Amino acid sequence: MSRTTAPAESAPVDSPPGDAPLTHGLKQRHLSMIALGGVIGAGLFVGSGQAIAAAGPSIVLAYALSGALVMLVMRMLGEMSAANPASGSFSVHAERAIGPWAGFTAGWSFWFLMCVAVGLEGMGAAQIMVAWFPGTAEWVWVALFMTLFCATNLAAVKNFGEFEFWFAALKVGAIVLFLGIGVLAIAGVLPGTDSPGATHLTGHGGFMPNGTEGLIVGLLASVFAYGGLETVTIAAAESEHPVQGVAKAVRTAMWRIAIFYVGSMAVVVTLLPWTHESVAKKGPYVATLDFLGIPAAGQIMNVVVLIALLSAMNANIYGASRMACSLVARGQGPKLLGRISGGVPRIAVLTSSAFGFVCVLLSYWRPDDLFAWLLNMIGAIILVVWFFIAVSQLTLRRRLEREAPEKLVVKMWLYPYLTWVALAGMAAVFVLMAREPDTRIQLYYTGGLTLCLAAVGFARQKLVAAKSA
Repeated sequence: MSRTTAPAESAPVDSPPGDAPLTHGLKQRHLSMIALGGVIGAGLFVGSGQAIAAAGPSIVLAYALSGALVMLVMRMLGEMSAANPASGSFSVHAERAIGPWAGFTAGWSFWFLMCVAVGLEGMGAAQIMVAWFPGTAEWVWVALFMTLFCATNLAAVKNFGEFEFWFAALKVGAIVLFLGIGVLAIAGVLPGTDSPGATHLTGHGGFMPNGTEGLIVGLLASVFAYGGLETVTIAAAESEHPVQGVAKAVRTAMWRIAIFYVGSMAVVVTLLPWTHESVAKKGPYVATLDFLGIPAAGQIMNVVVLIALLSAMNANIYGASRMACSLVARGQGPKLLGRISGGVPRIAVLTSSAFGFVCVLLSYWRPDDLFAWLLNMIGAIILVVWFFIAVSQLTLRRRLEREAPEKLVVKMWLYPYLTWVALAGMAAVFVLMAREPDTRIQLYYTGGLTLCLAAVGFARQKLVAAKSA
Protein backbone atom coordinates (compact mmCIF):
# COMPACT_ATOMS: atom_id res chain seq x y z
CA MET A 1 0.00 0.00 0.00
CA SER A 2 1.37 3.43 -0.91
CA ARG A 3 1.64 6.41 1.38
CA THR A 4 -1.31 8.04 -0.35
CA THR A 5 -3.59 5.01 -0.36
CA ALA A 6 -5.89 4.89 2.65
CA PRO A 7 -7.17 1.69 4.22
CA ALA A 8 -10.87 0.97 4.09
CA GLU A 9 -12.80 3.41 6.23
CA SER A 10 -15.56 2.71 8.70
CA ALA A 11 -17.90 4.73 10.85
CA PRO A 12 -16.35 6.55 13.79
CA VAL A 13 -15.46 4.06 16.51
CA ASP A 14 -17.04 6.11 19.25
CA SER A 15 -20.65 6.35 18.06
CA PRO A 16 -22.91 5.53 21.01
CA PRO A 17 -24.31 2.01 20.90
CA GLY A 18 -27.96 1.87 19.94
CA ASP A 19 -27.95 5.36 18.45
CA ALA A 20 -27.74 6.52 14.86
CA PRO A 21 -24.07 7.28 14.14
CA LEU A 22 -22.65 10.70 13.45
CA THR A 23 -23.03 11.58 9.79
CA HIS A 24 -20.27 12.09 7.21
CA GLY A 25 -21.60 15.49 6.16
CA LEU A 26 -18.32 17.41 5.91
CA LYS A 27 -16.80 17.67 2.45
CA GLN A 28 -13.09 17.86 1.71
CA ARG A 29 -13.33 21.61 1.04
CA HIS A 30 -14.86 22.07 4.51
CA LEU A 31 -12.11 20.07 6.19
CA SER A 32 -9.34 21.81 4.25
CA MET A 33 -10.63 25.25 5.16
CA ILE A 34 -11.22 24.26 8.81
CA ALA A 35 -7.59 23.16 8.93
CA LEU A 36 -6.44 26.33 7.20
CA GLY A 37 -8.55 28.71 9.28
CA GLY A 38 -8.16 26.85 12.56
CA VAL A 39 -4.67 28.25 13.00
CA ILE A 40 -5.94 31.84 12.71
CA GLY A 41 -7.63 33.03 15.89
CA ALA A 42 -8.34 36.26 17.71
CA GLY A 43 -5.23 35.61 19.80
CA LEU A 44 -3.10 36.17 16.71
CA PHE A 45 -4.84 39.41 15.69
CA VAL A 46 -5.00 40.99 19.15
CA GLY A 47 -3.12 39.02 21.83
CA SER A 48 0.16 39.04 19.92
CA GLY A 49 0.49 42.76 20.67
CA GLN A 50 1.37 42.12 24.32
CA ALA A 51 3.83 39.45 23.26
CA ILE A 52 5.60 41.87 20.90
CA ALA A 53 5.72 44.49 23.67
CA ALA A 54 7.51 41.96 25.88
CA ALA A 55 9.82 40.22 23.41
CA GLY A 56 10.47 42.93 20.80
CA PRO A 57 11.68 41.66 17.40
CA SER A 58 12.59 38.32 19.00
CA ILE A 59 8.84 37.53 18.92
CA VAL A 60 9.63 36.05 15.48
CA LEU A 61 11.93 33.53 17.18
CA ALA A 62 9.33 32.86 19.90
CA TYR A 63 6.63 32.06 17.34
CA ALA A 64 9.05 29.93 15.32
CA LEU A 65 10.00 27.85 18.39
CA SER A 66 6.43 27.37 19.59
CA GLY A 67 5.33 26.76 16.00
CA ALA A 68 7.90 23.96 15.68
CA LEU A 69 6.46 22.34 18.82
CA VAL A 70 2.92 22.63 17.47
CA MET A 71 3.93 21.09 14.14
CA LEU A 72 5.36 18.08 15.97
CA VAL A 73 2.18 17.72 18.02
CA MET A 74 -0.03 17.96 14.94
CA ARG A 75 2.09 15.41 13.09
CA MET A 76 1.72 12.96 15.98
CA LEU A 77 -2.01 13.59 16.22
CA GLY A 78 -2.35 13.27 12.46
CA GLU A 79 -0.59 9.91 12.48
CA MET A 80 -2.98 8.50 15.08
CA SER A 81 -6.11 10.12 13.63
CA ALA A 82 -5.41 8.96 10.07
CA ALA A 83 -4.89 5.41 11.35
CA ASN A 84 -8.04 5.48 13.50
CA PRO A 85 -10.43 8.39 12.77
CA ALA A 86 -12.69 9.12 15.74
CA SER A 87 -14.72 12.11 16.86
CA GLY A 88 -13.02 11.79 20.25
CA SER A 89 -9.63 12.28 18.57
CA PHE A 90 -6.80 12.46 21.14
CA SER A 91 -9.10 11.28 23.97
CA VAL A 92 -9.72 8.01 22.09
CA HIS A 93 -6.01 7.65 21.32
CA ALA A 94 -5.09 8.25 24.98
CA GLU A 95 -7.60 5.61 26.10
CA ARG A 96 -6.17 3.07 23.66
CA ALA A 97 -2.56 3.81 24.51
CA ILE A 98 -2.58 4.56 28.24
CA GLY A 99 -5.95 3.50 29.63
CA PRO A 100 -9.53 4.69 30.16
CA TRP A 101 -8.47 7.12 32.88
CA ALA A 102 -6.24 8.97 30.41
CA GLY A 103 -9.00 9.23 27.81
CA PHE A 104 -11.37 10.48 30.52
CA THR A 105 -8.87 13.12 31.71
CA ALA A 106 -7.87 14.38 28.26
CA GLY A 107 -11.45 14.41 26.98
CA TRP A 108 -13.22 16.17 29.83
CA SER A 109 -10.42 18.71 30.35
CA PHE A 110 -10.67 19.61 26.66
CA TRP A 111 -14.48 19.83 26.90
CA PHE A 112 -14.12 22.20 29.86
CA LEU A 113 -11.61 24.32 27.93
CA MET A 114 -13.87 24.54 24.87
CA CYS A 115 -16.95 25.54 26.88
CA VAL A 116 -15.18 28.30 28.81
CA ALA A 117 -13.58 29.52 25.57
CA VAL A 118 -17.04 29.78 23.96
CA GLY A 119 -18.06 32.22 26.70
CA LEU A 120 -14.87 34.25 26.40
CA GLU A 121 -15.19 34.55 22.64
CA GLY A 122 -18.84 35.54 22.98
CA MET A 123 -17.86 38.37 25.32
CA GLY A 124 -15.10 39.53 22.98
CA ALA A 125 -17.47 39.61 20.01
CA ALA A 126 -20.12 41.43 22.06
CA GLN A 127 -17.63 44.15 23.04
CA ILE A 128 -16.96 44.88 19.36
CA MET A 129 -20.69 45.09 18.65
CA VAL A 130 -21.28 47.45 21.59
CA ALA A 131 -18.55 49.72 20.23
CA TRP A 132 -20.36 49.77 16.89
CA PHE A 133 -23.80 50.17 18.43
CA PRO A 134 -23.42 52.30 21.59
CA GLY A 135 -26.20 51.95 24.11
CA THR A 136 -26.84 48.28 23.41
CA ALA A 137 -26.31 45.73 26.19
CA GLU A 138 -23.36 43.38 25.93
CA TRP A 139 -25.33 40.41 27.23
CA VAL A 140 -27.88 40.80 24.41
CA TRP A 141 -25.16 40.30 21.80
CA VAL A 142 -23.73 37.33 23.72
CA ALA A 143 -27.19 35.74 23.85
CA LEU A 144 -27.69 36.38 20.14
CA PHE A 145 -24.37 34.80 19.16
CA MET A 146 -24.90 31.84 21.51
CA THR A 147 -28.33 31.22 20.05
CA LEU A 148 -27.07 31.51 16.47
CA PHE A 149 -24.22 29.04 16.82
CA CYS A 150 -26.12 26.68 19.05
CA ALA A 151 -28.77 26.53 16.30
CA THR A 152 -26.09 26.07 13.65
CA ASN A 153 -24.62 23.11 15.51
CA LEU A 154 -28.05 21.61 16.24
CA ALA A 155 -28.68 21.33 12.50
CA ALA A 156 -26.83 19.00 10.15
CA VAL A 157 -23.05 18.98 10.47
CA LYS A 158 -22.75 20.40 6.94
CA ASN A 159 -24.17 23.69 8.31
CA PHE A 160 -21.25 23.89 10.74
CA GLY A 161 -18.93 23.10 7.84
CA GLU A 162 -20.39 25.86 5.65
CA PHE A 163 -20.11 28.49 8.40
CA GLU A 164 -16.51 27.50 9.09
CA PHE A 165 -15.66 27.38 5.40
CA TRP A 166 -16.66 31.01 4.83
CA PHE A 167 -15.34 32.25 8.19
CA ALA A 168 -11.98 30.62 7.47
CA ALA A 169 -11.92 31.95 3.91
CA LEU A 170 -12.37 35.51 5.18
CA LYS A 171 -9.66 35.09 7.84
CA VAL A 172 -7.22 33.59 5.37
CA GLY A 173 -8.00 36.36 2.88
CA ALA A 174 -7.32 39.02 5.51
CA ILE A 175 -3.97 37.49 6.47
CA VAL A 176 -2.88 37.06 2.84
CA LEU A 177 -3.83 40.69 2.07
CA PHE A 178 -1.95 41.92 5.16
CA LEU A 179 1.15 39.93 4.20
CA GLY A 180 0.96 41.18 0.62
CA ILE A 181 0.76 44.82 1.73
CA GLY A 182 3.53 44.25 4.25
CA VAL A 183 5.94 42.69 1.77
CA LEU A 184 5.37 45.57 -0.66
CA ALA A 185 6.04 48.07 2.13
CA ILE A 186 9.22 46.26 3.22
CA ALA A 187 10.42 46.26 -0.38
CA GLY A 188 9.69 49.99 -0.57
CA VAL A 189 7.35 49.68 -3.55
CA LEU A 190 4.12 50.51 -1.72
CA PRO A 191 3.12 54.09 -2.65
CA GLY A 192 4.13 56.58 0.03
CA THR A 193 6.51 54.23 1.87
CA ASP A 194 10.26 53.71 2.07
CA SER A 195 11.90 50.39 2.81
CA PRO A 196 12.79 50.26 6.54
CA GLY A 197 15.56 47.72 6.01
CA ALA A 198 16.68 46.18 9.30
CA THR A 199 16.29 49.41 11.27
CA HIS A 200 13.46 48.20 13.51
CA LEU A 201 14.90 44.69 13.88
CA THR A 202 18.26 45.82 15.25
CA GLY A 203 17.44 49.26 16.68
CA HIS A 204 15.48 50.19 19.80
CA GLY A 205 17.49 47.85 22.04
CA GLY A 206 18.40 45.21 19.49
CA PHE A 207 16.74 41.99 18.35
CA MET A 208 16.20 40.80 21.92
CA PRO A 209 15.77 44.09 23.83
CA ASN A 210 14.43 42.57 27.05
CA GLY A 211 16.80 39.63 27.07
CA THR A 212 15.77 36.04 27.65
CA GLU A 213 13.00 37.07 30.07
CA GLY A 214 11.22 38.99 27.34
CA LEU A 215 11.67 36.07 24.96
CA ILE A 216 10.18 33.70 27.54
CA VAL A 217 7.08 35.88 27.97
CA GLY A 218 6.68 36.02 24.20
CA LEU A 219 7.20 32.27 23.92
CA LEU A 220 4.50 31.49 26.49
CA ALA A 221 2.05 33.84 24.79
CA SER A 222 2.75 32.30 21.39
CA VAL A 223 2.30 28.71 22.59
CA PHE A 224 -1.29 29.30 23.63
CA ALA A 225 -2.10 31.30 20.50
CA TYR A 226 -1.88 28.04 18.54
CA GLY A 227 -4.74 26.36 20.41
CA GLY A 228 -7.61 25.19 18.20
CA LEU A 229 -5.72 23.18 15.60
CA GLU A 230 -6.94 19.96 17.24
CA THR A 231 -10.52 20.55 16.04
CA VAL A 232 -9.66 19.43 12.51
CA THR A 233 -8.97 15.86 13.70
CA ILE A 234 -12.31 15.85 15.53
CA ALA A 235 -14.11 17.07 12.42
CA ALA A 236 -12.32 14.56 10.20
CA ALA A 237 -14.40 11.72 11.66
CA GLU A 238 -17.50 13.32 10.10
CA SER A 239 -15.95 14.00 6.71
CA GLU A 240 -16.49 12.08 3.50
CA HIS A 241 -12.97 10.66 3.54
CA PRO A 242 -11.59 10.83 7.11
CA VAL A 243 -8.19 9.29 6.44
CA GLN A 244 -7.28 11.37 3.41
CA GLY A 245 -8.73 14.50 5.02
CA VAL A 246 -6.57 14.25 8.13
CA ALA A 247 -3.49 13.38 6.10
CA LYS A 248 -3.88 16.41 3.85
CA ALA A 249 -4.58 18.78 6.76
CA VAL A 250 -1.53 17.65 8.72
CA ARG A 251 0.81 17.75 5.76
CA THR A 252 0.00 21.41 5.11
CA ALA A 253 0.46 22.44 8.76
CA MET A 254 4.09 23.48 8.30
CA TRP A 255 3.62 26.15 5.66
CA ARG A 256 0.42 27.44 7.30
CA ILE A 257 2.20 28.08 10.58
CA ALA A 258 5.30 29.50 8.89
CA ILE A 259 3.35 31.92 6.69
CA PHE A 260 0.48 33.00 8.91
CA TYR A 261 2.16 33.28 12.29
CA VAL A 262 5.90 33.64 11.84
CA GLY A 263 5.52 35.56 8.57
CA SER A 264 3.03 38.09 9.92
CA MET A 265 5.09 38.68 13.08
CA ALA A 266 8.15 39.28 10.90
CA VAL A 267 6.22 41.82 8.82
CA VAL A 268 5.00 43.70 11.91
CA VAL A 269 8.37 44.05 13.68
CA THR A 270 10.15 44.90 10.42
CA LEU A 271 7.78 47.73 9.52
CA LEU A 272 7.01 49.11 12.97
CA PRO A 273 9.20 49.85 16.03
CA TRP A 274 8.28 47.30 18.69
CA THR A 275 8.20 50.18 21.19
CA HIS A 276 5.36 51.89 19.30
CA GLU A 277 2.56 52.30 21.88
CA SER A 278 -0.17 51.36 19.42
CA VAL A 279 1.22 47.81 19.02
CA ALA A 280 -0.04 46.73 22.44
CA LYS A 281 -2.94 49.19 22.56
CA LYS A 282 -4.56 48.59 19.17
CA GLY A 283 -3.04 45.25 18.23
CA PRO A 284 -0.11 44.73 15.84
CA TYR A 285 -2.18 44.42 12.67
CA VAL A 286 -4.18 47.61 13.17
CA ALA A 287 -1.04 49.45 14.31
CA THR A 288 0.88 48.37 11.20
CA LEU A 289 -1.93 49.28 8.78
CA ASP A 290 -2.38 52.65 10.50
CA PHE A 291 1.38 53.24 10.28
CA LEU A 292 1.22 52.54 6.53
CA GLY A 293 -1.70 54.96 6.14
CA ILE A 294 -4.24 52.32 5.08
CA PRO A 295 -7.70 53.99 5.30
CA ALA A 296 -10.10 52.67 7.96
CA ALA A 297 -7.53 50.08 9.09
CA GLY A 298 -8.98 49.88 12.60
CA GLN A 299 -12.53 49.15 11.43
CA ILE A 300 -11.34 46.65 8.83
CA MET A 301 -9.41 44.67 11.43
CA ASN A 302 -12.31 44.88 13.89
CA VAL A 303 -14.43 43.10 11.30
CA VAL A 304 -11.72 40.45 10.89
CA VAL A 305 -11.37 40.01 14.66
CA LEU A 306 -15.15 39.69 14.98
CA ILE A 307 -15.14 36.98 12.31
CA ALA A 308 -12.29 35.19 14.10
CA LEU A 309 -14.21 35.26 17.40
CA LEU A 310 -17.45 34.04 15.84
CA SER A 311 -15.58 31.31 13.99
CA ALA A 312 -13.98 30.18 17.25
CA MET A 313 -17.38 30.11 19.00
CA ASN A 314 -18.81 27.95 16.23
CA ALA A 315 -15.84 25.56 16.20
CA ASN A 316 -15.62 25.27 19.98
CA ILE A 317 -19.30 24.38 20.41
CA TYR A 318 -18.79 21.76 17.72
CA GLY A 319 -15.59 20.39 19.28
CA ALA A 320 -17.04 20.31 22.80
CA SER A 321 -20.23 18.52 21.73
CA ARG A 322 -18.35 15.86 19.75
CA MET A 323 -15.90 15.26 22.54
CA ALA A 324 -18.74 14.84 25.06
CA CYS A 325 -20.56 12.47 22.70
CA SER A 326 -17.41 10.40 22.24
CA LEU A 327 -16.80 10.16 25.99
CA VAL A 328 -20.35 8.96 26.59
CA ALA A 329 -20.01 6.36 23.83
CA ARG A 330 -17.05 4.93 25.76
CA GLY A 331 -18.97 4.86 29.02
CA GLN A 332 -17.24 7.91 30.50
CA GLY A 333 -20.11 10.36 30.88
CA PRO A 334 -23.87 10.78 31.37
CA LYS A 335 -25.72 8.72 28.74
CA LEU A 336 -28.07 11.60 27.99
CA LEU A 337 -25.23 13.60 26.41
CA GLY A 338 -24.63 10.83 23.90
CA ARG A 339 -28.08 10.78 22.32
CA ILE A 340 -27.81 11.39 18.58
CA SER A 341 -30.69 12.72 16.52
CA GLY A 342 -30.43 13.37 12.81
CA GLY A 343 -26.73 12.58 12.94
CA VAL A 344 -26.11 15.32 15.55
CA PRO A 345 -25.53 14.97 19.34
CA ARG A 346 -28.08 17.67 20.11
CA ILE A 347 -28.14 17.29 23.91
CA ALA A 348 -24.35 17.64 23.96
CA VAL A 349 -24.60 20.76 21.78
CA LEU A 350 -27.19 22.33 24.10
CA THR A 351 -25.20 21.42 27.23
CA SER A 352 -21.93 22.78 25.83
CA SER A 353 -23.62 26.02 24.76
CA ALA A 354 -25.37 26.39 28.12
CA PHE A 355 -22.11 25.91 30.02
CA GLY A 356 -20.51 28.62 27.89
CA PHE A 357 -23.37 30.97 28.66
CA VAL A 358 -23.00 30.24 32.41
CA CYS A 359 -19.37 31.33 32.10
CA VAL A 360 -20.56 34.62 30.64
CA LEU A 361 -22.98 35.14 33.52
CA LEU A 362 -20.20 34.42 36.02
CA SER A 363 -18.11 37.15 34.39
CA TYR A 364 -20.86 39.61 35.40
CA TRP A 365 -21.83 38.14 38.78
CA ARG A 366 -18.50 36.99 40.20
CA PRO A 367 -15.68 38.48 38.06
CA ASP A 368 -13.10 38.56 40.85
CA ASP A 369 -13.40 35.02 42.19
CA LEU A 370 -15.40 32.37 40.30
CA PHE A 371 -14.73 33.74 36.83
CA ALA A 372 -11.04 34.34 37.59
CA TRP A 373 -10.92 30.80 38.95
CA LEU A 374 -12.34 29.44 35.66
CA LEU A 375 -9.81 31.41 33.60
CA ASN A 376 -6.90 30.12 35.65
CA MET A 377 -8.09 26.53 35.36
CA ILE A 378 -8.06 26.59 31.55
CA GLY A 379 -4.68 28.36 31.39
CA ALA A 380 -2.51 25.32 30.62
CA ILE A 381 -5.06 22.69 29.55
CA ILE A 382 -3.88 22.70 25.95
CA LEU A 383 -0.40 21.68 27.16
CA VAL A 384 -1.93 18.80 29.11
CA VAL A 385 -3.73 17.67 25.94
CA TRP A 386 -0.48 17.88 23.95
CA PHE A 387 1.27 15.80 26.60
CA PHE A 388 -1.33 13.03 26.28
CA ILE A 389 -0.99 13.18 22.48
CA ALA A 390 2.79 12.66 22.62
CA VAL A 391 2.70 9.83 25.17
CA SER A 392 -0.11 8.12 23.23
CA GLN A 393 1.82 8.32 19.97
CA LEU A 394 4.89 6.70 21.51
CA THR A 395 2.80 3.65 22.40
CA LEU A 396 0.39 3.44 19.47
CA ARG A 397 3.10 3.80 16.80
CA ARG A 398 4.82 0.63 18.02
CA ARG A 399 1.46 -1.16 18.15
CA LEU A 400 0.53 -0.07 14.61
CA GLU A 401 3.89 -1.11 13.18
CA ARG A 402 3.38 -4.53 14.71
CA GLU A 403 -0.34 -5.08 14.06
CA ALA A 404 -1.48 -2.86 11.15
CA PRO A 405 1.39 -1.10 9.37
CA GLU A 406 -0.87 -0.38 6.38
CA LYS A 407 -2.72 2.19 8.54
CA LEU A 408 0.35 4.40 8.84
CA VAL A 409 -0.76 6.79 6.11
CA VAL A 410 0.85 9.69 8.00
CA LYS A 411 4.09 9.06 9.86
CA MET A 412 5.72 11.08 12.60
CA TRP A 413 9.10 12.36 11.49
CA LEU A 414 12.18 10.60 12.95
CA TYR A 415 10.12 8.52 15.37
CA PRO A 416 10.70 8.23 18.33
CA TYR A 417 13.36 10.93 18.60
CA LEU A 418 11.23 13.93 17.63
CA THR A 419 8.42 12.69 19.88
CA TRP A 420 10.83 12.84 22.81
CA VAL A 421 12.00 16.27 21.63
CA ALA A 422 8.36 17.43 21.71
CA LEU A 423 7.88 16.05 25.22
CA ALA A 424 11.03 17.84 26.34
CA GLY A 425 9.67 21.06 24.79
CA MET A 426 6.40 20.70 26.70
CA ALA A 427 8.29 20.07 29.92
CA ALA A 428 10.33 23.22 29.26
CA VAL A 429 7.14 25.27 28.79
CA PHE A 430 5.75 23.91 32.08
CA VAL A 431 8.99 24.95 33.83
CA LEU A 432 8.88 28.41 32.24
CA MET A 433 5.27 28.84 33.37
CA ALA A 434 6.30 27.93 36.93
CA ARG A 435 8.99 30.65 36.82
CA GLU A 436 6.64 33.47 35.77
CA PRO A 437 4.30 34.86 38.48
CA ASP A 438 1.50 35.56 36.00
CA THR A 439 1.43 32.01 34.62
CA ARG A 440 2.38 30.11 37.77
CA ILE A 441 -1.15 30.44 39.21
CA GLN A 442 -2.60 29.08 35.95
CA LEU A 443 -0.28 26.10 36.18
CA TYR A 444 -1.45 25.37 39.72
CA TYR A 445 -5.15 25.59 38.87
CA THR A 446 -4.84 23.56 35.67
CA GLY A 447 -2.76 20.99 37.54
CA GLY A 448 -5.45 20.73 40.21
CA LEU A 449 -8.19 20.23 37.61
CA THR A 450 -6.12 17.61 35.78
CA LEU A 451 -5.36 15.68 38.96
CA CYS A 452 -9.03 15.69 39.98
CA LEU A 453 -10.13 14.40 36.59
CA ALA A 454 -7.37 11.79 36.58
CA ALA A 455 -8.42 10.58 40.05
CA VAL A 456 -12.07 10.28 38.98
CA GLY A 457 -11.10 8.55 35.75
CA PHE A 458 -8.81 6.10 37.55
CA ALA A 459 -11.50 5.31 40.11
CA ARG A 460 -14.02 4.66 37.30
CA GLN A 461 -11.51 2.44 35.54
CA LYS A 462 -10.96 0.36 38.69
CA LEU A 463 -14.70 0.10 39.29
CA VAL A 464 -15.37 -1.12 35.76
CA ALA A 465 -12.53 -3.65 36.03
CA ALA A 466 -13.91 -4.92 39.33
CA LYS A 467 -17.41 -5.36 37.89
CA SER A 468 -16.15 -7.26 34.86
CA ALA A 469 -13.89 -9.53 36.94
